[in-house]
Amino acid sequence: MSSKHIIVLGAGRVGGAMARDLAQDGEFQVTVADVSEAALARLQGLGTRKADLSSGAGVAAAVAGADLVVGAVPGFMGFETVKAVLEAGKDIVDISFFPEDPFLLDELAKANGCVAVMDCGVAPGCGNILLGHMANQLDRVDRFVTLVGGLPAVRSWPFEYQAGFSPIDVIEEYTRPSRYVAHGQEVVMPALSEPELIEFPGIGTLEAFNTDGLRTLLHTIDAPFKIEKTLRYPGHIEKMRMLREVGFFGKEPLDVGGVKVVPLDLTTKLLFPMWQMKEGDEDFTILRVIVEGEKGGRKVTHTFDMLDRYDRATGVTSMARTTGYTCTAVARLVASGGYTRKGISPPEFVGRQPGAKDFVLAELAQRGIRFTETVA
Repeated sequence: MSSKHIIVLGAGRVGGAMARDLAQDGEFQVTVADVSEAALARLQGLGTRKADLSSGAGVAAAVAGADLVVGAVPGFMGFETVKAVLEAGKDIVDISFFPEDPFLLDELAKANGCVAVMDCGVAPGCGNILLGHMANQLDRVDRFVTLVGGLPAVRSWPFEYQAGFSPIDVIEEYTRPSRYVAHGQEVVMPALSEPELIEFPGIGTLEAFNTDGLRTLLHTIDAPFKIEKTLRYPGHIEKMRMLREVGFFGKEPLDVGGVKVVPLDLTTKLLFPMWQMKEGDEDFTILRVIVEGEKGGRKVTHTFDMLDRYDRATGVTSMARTTGYTCTAVARLVASGGYTRKGISPPEFVGRQPGAKDFVLAELAQRGIRFTETVA
């Protein structure tokens, strides 16, 4: 019997790590599609295909012959890319974190008999899977908190930050209004708001702030309090707020000496080289998931902690590992028939599937990414 063919859309840092992971044991035939010849050239030994993924026709051509698609394009391309994959009748596991509501594609996915798992990274992703699992285990969920960050191991002035994934998606985190749930009601706050300092063993003090990371969890899991906060080194929030409020993240053209300039375009030209991870730069990813609720009439709190670091043996960044290997674990689950729900599935739906959470955490543990759970 021939192995299943998986097409990875996107040959960036995370997409490349996922392609190598899926190909490592020969279980799948793996092809990576991207418009960048330079990015494809870095994936020596893998099947590659130059493809313009900015159009539906380009996506359809790229996924022809695939048994399963893994999506790793930048967020601004994600919705249309997933739509094109579903129109082609292909199952997909995706990490593009696009801003649109993925359930807008639910009817299309069901009509074409497709399994489509969205937001399948570290957060959203792992946290959702854990909450979905705990929602099955507890009689009631009262509170859900996710704290997550990917940071350079070495703090360098001025930003003390490097982007472990698409930098334009990082700026989206700093500009898109944040939604969370308090007292059963949806609350909308500016991104970067409500900062707090939190201590983490082995890391020290980090600052947490609101970002729009709950996404589908706003509506899929019933709990009166749900929030996600992003973690950075102290001081980063104020610098990003300054850039945002002055207008450096603006998308409307300004007249500068008779020349139309989009502020965000200028900002990205100046900022992204400073955020670029260079060969050998080390990072870490930290995730804390807190689920409080009731079981058998007793209040319980389950806390899941994960701290992962750059893999010196392979040169794969921690953010690529934690995001990408969560996605490849779920891709393996789908490819093996372990998850067959048709339509759009956020990761919390996967977490509700008996055995799925244990499967994903076991796959991560095999790759050195381990969670500890404490119960109080």
